[in-house]
Amino acid sequence: MPRFYMVNLAAKISFLEKSSTRLEIQINHVLINIQVVFYLIAAFMILRKAKKIYLENYAGASIQSLNWLFQFTMALSVFFSVALLKNIFKFTEYPGISGWLKILLLLFSPVITFWYLYKALNNPGLFRNVDSKLKLVKQIIYEEKISEDLAATEEEYNEELLILKKYMIEEKPFLNPSLTIQDISNGVKIPVRDLSVLINHKLDQHFYDFINTYRIEHAMDLLKDLTKSKVTILEILYEVGFNSKSSFNAAFKKHTGKTPTSYRNDLCSSTL
Repeated sequence: MPRFYMVNLAAKISFLEKSSTRLEIQINHVLINIQVVFYLIAAFMILRKAKKIYLENYAGASIQSLNWLFQFTMALSVFFSVALLKNIFKFTEYPGISGWLKILLLLFSPVITFWYLYKALNNPGLFRNVDSKLKLVKQIIYEEKISEDLAATEEEYNEELLILKKYMIEEKPFLNPSLTIQDISNGVKIPVRDLSVLINHKLDQHFYDFINTYRIEHAMDLLKDLTKSKVTILEILYEVGFNSKSSFNAAFKKHTGKTPTSYRNDLCSSTL
């Protein structure tokens, strides 16, 4: 801004006194707002892709971490929207409204900051990067089609599927709350790439849903067990590999059409 940096002190003071009418300041605000809009769009796009990768490769707390990061990005979007309104009113006939919005932002800033720090301190794994080697299944399939190097024949997939199901039933790896597709790969001796295609493409399930299906089936067995009638729902969800009551209830209802409590009550009423 040459009209500010290349003039004497008196001219600088005059420039600042009428800053809201200066073209340089207005252009500067427009460019900053455009930059933030692109940043937020990019952030949501990255979160969307990361969620797909997590669903295809993880079955633990990582999903909850992504949900929180989405909430935080939404909070930043709201904060920016208010800031944008403040800047718009700043260059209109209502600068007073801009002042009040500025005060609102100053009050909102520490709330976001403390919320962010609280989550970070209590959940240090929140900001762990997604494994850069992981790819979306559709990208893997596309690469195979381009190279005409199919990972396995249908017969091989069927054999691998039998191995996978046997391993899930006998070893019960789903009881591990932080289970990943790499863990399963190590157990069944099938490369992660092939296992990912097998579950996400051939079975038409995300790894997250695939693992939760076994967890819910096991939870249903525990709820049917009369010797465990005194065991609480909370104890059961932790026992079968979940680490969140909300995710357990959502997965249970998706699988059975009922909540865990109503499912147990129906079992009790049918035995009377």
